[in-house]
Amino acid sequence: MYYDNNWALIVPMANEEKEFLPFIHELVKILDRLNNGTIYLIVDNASKDNTLNLCYELSNKDSRFLTIWASENRNVVDAYVRGYREAYFNGHDIIIEMDAGLSHDPRAIPMFLRVLNEGNECAFGSRFINGGSIWDSSPNRTFLSKTGTVLSNILLGTKLKDMTSGFQGFHSHIVGLFLKYPLKSQAHFYQTELRYLLRKKRYSEIPIHYRAPSPSVSKGAVSNSISVLLFYFIKRISFKPVTL
Repeated sequence: MYYDNNWALIVPMANEEKEFLPFIHELVKILDRLNNGTIYLIVDNASKDNTLNLCYELSNKDSRFLTIWASENRNVVDAYVRGYREAYFNGHDIIIEMDAGLSHDPRAIPMFLRVLNEGNECAFGSRFINGGSIWDSSPNRTFLSKTGTVLSNILLGTKLKDMTSGFQGFHSHIVGLFLKYPLKSQAHFYQTELRYLLRKKRYSEIPIHYRAPSPSVSKGAVSNSISVLLFYFIKRISFKPVTL
């Protein structure tokens, strides 16, 4: 199977000291298997433990890992966008994002590359299609994910089975489009926002296994999600839908 050899993975890293070595071990196995790839580790002031030093130590030992210190970040969306910007301007053809701490399974990376090499412009991870799953998660988190997908599809007219997953990948020309766009989201709803903005591009959903040990989502994140959802819904019913 051919995989584009100029691909990158971006991973925001915050307070990952406990899971750092198991996560990196899985990533190294994938890099060795594919014999290519670059990993961008994005760290900012949200991280209060030894994550930054661990990332720097790794980068010094393995050139496939690049550590980006982003002190200017204000929220998690800034971390993702900083990673995309670094990978985009370094000329990678395919850019994938995932969460750290083994929330997402690195073994899915080859599937993302395959799908993106088969004519799709976007690849979206899905927990709610055949082969996908969500585990080690509170009922509230699972409820929010499923409800968010249903509401987004109804209000925005999208048709994806999972509108809230953070495991996704794009060709560079797609990344260039949303890097120029002023995203409204300040929290994890940004993945839903991207799916809406890119709904007319060629995409495929990929089954993923998601582990969500965090018991809750902050009130601020929920409030921002509702605000952004309503913004695009009003645009849609006003016959002014936004599309990239």
